[in-house]
Amino acid sequence: MSAPRYRAVLTGATGGIGRAIAEQLAPLCDALLLVARDPAGLDALRRGIDAAGGRSRAVAADLTSPAGREAVVRAAAAVPGGVDLLINNAGTSEFAWLEDHSEEMLERILRVNALAPMQLTRALLPLLAVQPAACIVNVGSIFGYLGYPGHAAYCASKFALRGFTEALRRELADGPVRVTYFAPRSTQTAMTGAAERAMNAELGVAMDAPPAVAAALVDALRAPSRERLLGMPERLFARLNQVLPGLVDGALLKQLPVIRRHARGEQPRPALNPLPGDLR
Repeated sequence: MSAPRYRAVLTGATGGIGRAIAEQLAPLCDALLLVARDPAGLDALRRGIDAAGGRSRAVAADLTSPAGREAVVRAAAAVPGGVDLLINNAGTSEFAWLEDHSEEMLERILRVNALAPMQLTRALLPLLAVQPAACIVNVGSIFGYLGYPGHAAYCASKFALRGFTEALRRELADGPVRVTYFAPRSTQTAMTGAAERAMNAELGVAMDAPPAVAAALVDALRAPSRERLLGMPERLFARLNQVLPGLVDGALLKQLPVIRRHARGEQPRPALNPLPGDLR
């Protein structure tokens, strides 16, 4: 049985996960529309894909602006045969305590991670809905199931994206467009900064390489499902949080001093030397 072929739109194409998705998806695409804000990075990615025999086109666009979304829609409408796959992968994050976020950062996280994919999806739905079969993949996060200290705004945005995915999937249930929520755990990308990497190392939190995440996404396309969560014990914690949130509260409370120290850039407190006979 031959592998399915796609005519795809991929946002956030020059990021760590996005680049890996582009490179692994390109051999399966008759057309691949690469979308990101960085023209130079897009051009380098496009040339690499095309040199390997792929068929790609780049659109430099800020998806938080109407003009940026309109540019993507125009390019998608020009794809011969029309597009049948949309991967909403563009995202941003900030590992910090809520009171340390600026108002601008809070707004940007919600616009990039939740509002922009909703608006782009709405704009592209007429193109997807006329296909015999089409797919929308919203790249969320395990933190779309699990509120985590230091990621209040990011979690809010990914919870919103998951709710949007679920509602849209039910709206489109009797048509040709299927909708999937894809939830990676912590990944080794530039978006995961030094403080978060240090925290993960101290807490023993695993991080996936972008090619592994991309491979799981491509596999999810072949075996469509409502959602795909990556990693253990992260999948377990996400499910546990839905039914027994108090247990997760207790587990995270024990880790809270470590999380706070890394998120706020605090220095670890020196250990006290016990006095003779001290039984602490």
